[in-house]
Amino acid sequence: MNPSLQRVTEPFLHLHNVSRNLAVPGFFWQTKRAETPLFSHLSLRMARHERVGLVGASGCGKSSLLRILLAMDAPDGGDVFCDGKPVRPGSARSLREYRQRVQYIPQDPAGSLPPNQTVWQIIAEPLKRLGFQGELHSRVTQVMAQVGLPETLRHRAAGELSGGQAQRVAIARALAVRPEFLIADEPVSGLDLPLREQIKQLLQQVTQQNGMGLLMVTHDISMVAGLCERLLVMHEGEIIEDAQTQDALLSPRHPHTRQLLAAVPHLPLIVNG
Repeated sequence: MNPSLQRVTEPFLHLHNVSRNLAVPGFFWQTKRAETPLFSHLSLRMARHERVGLVGASGCGKSSLLRILLAMDAPDGGDVFCDGKPVRPGSARSLREYRQRVQYIPQDPAGSLPPNQTVWQIIAEPLKRLGFQGELHSRVTQVMAQVGLPETLRHRAAGELSGGQAQRVAIARALAVRPEFLIADEPVSGLDLPLREQIKQLLQQVTQQNGMGLLMVTHDISMVAGLCERLLVMHEGEIIEDAQTQDALLSPRHPHTRQLLAAVPHLPLIVNG
């Protein structure tokens, strides 16, 4: 049995026997589309307040898994649950509760932010869409302060922001509706080293302060070290490593994990709680 199934008895997010197939180019006379499995019967449980790092090289299946977890794509087999309730792609109304409870931080914040909208408009948008009942101005001001965005940026267009500012806006947008869990896809991609560390520390701070869970999806194992308590390594469609981060860094079980660690000369061995 997958160790995570034994360790986490009451999951907040639960993927059960999830499969995803990819279409394979075939001959024009074939009547049935040829498919090959990207991953099969994959199960994963994540607790409500758990910080989890999912590491894997490009093409290993983590992006497809992420889309299924975000209810953007339906699995070809298996089920996804949030707090025991099934989650599948559907209408905005059917996914309203899920979108409030689970928020997404994209890989390319600058590309995901409407360039002509202001910082205030971007952060306020999910609050309006999900029917926020409080005072909108106060909530936007509060969440901007939480991620270290100065008030002077309130009316700045997204297209005029630096990379670090854009990522903070993306995080603020995700935090605005007070989610219970964040899913971050390569959240420091394209940022220089000092900004990478700032965003890493910010994610640690906001998850701890708000009691939120986090799934960090990345190809960089150094981003997980020092931030996530649990490390998953995905390789060729399988979770080959699932352990407490400290244990995985000190005593990796799989040769591919050892290769990933060997490529990073210096890793923090203490995960801050």
